[in-house]
Amino acid sequence: MKGVILAGGKATRLRPLTYVTNKHLLPVYNKPLIYYPIEAMARAGVKEVLITTNPEHAGDFINLLQSGKDFGVRFSFEIQEEAGGISQAIKLAEPFTHGDKLLVLLGDNIFTHDLSGTVKKFEKRKEGAFVFAKEVEDARQYGVIEMAGGKVRSIIEKPKQPKSNLAQTGIYMYDDRVFELIDKLKPSKRGELEVTDLNNFYVEEGTMQCEVMDGYWIDAGTSHDELLAANNKVAELVRKGKLE
Repeated sequence: MKGVILAGGKATRLRPLTYVTNKHLLPVYNKPLIYYPIEAMARAGVKEVLITTNPEHAGDFINLLQSGKDFGVRFSFEIQEEAGGISQAIKLAEPFTHGDKLLVLLGDNIFTHDLSGTVKKFEKRKEGAFVFAKEVEDARQYGVIEMAGGKVRSIIEKPKQPKSNLAQTGIYMYDDRVFELIDKLKPSKRGELEVTDLNNFYVEEGTMQCEVMDGYWIDAGTSHDELLAANNKVAELVRKGKLE
């Protein structure tokens, strides 16, 4: 299993904080935001990790993270030259994976759920994909996962009337067909290759599975309020010994 952490984008919703730096380098309590998905990747047992980011701040990531030795992993770096969506960023990992399965984390997700057991199970599967969901109070701002009989029935992006309270988080696993499927995607109305469209290829063929996460999860890079909430909650979790 290879790992990819997506840390690109302009983060316009976090300006002026992101005028001079990438949002994934902003502090969340006692460390940069990017550290949290890296540490989750390492806990999951993934040893080779690709970091994708934008050209302006690639050097900052390399200076900060270096080889990956301090995390117990080995880093590679790739540049996403334009904001073309999550699926486009995943496509950049094709030369890196060498046919291995792929664990993808969005660089602004912070969570306490242990991925290691599910990663081991997924590595034994012949094909398919996997998403992680989190129960939320208002799912309308997320991709919403509908489950039936233990299988994913649909994933609908930001529906006005959600069919469940299960939000699609920024944690995905894919088989080696993912890059062929990305090539089949068409840009959305905002001109990007959407990850929900990619995931729905697997839903339609019946090979998409889902696990509902326990513990804490937040998409810390969506707004100033979410970033503040992440700082406060992470500080609490660290003091209680529930997060490193």
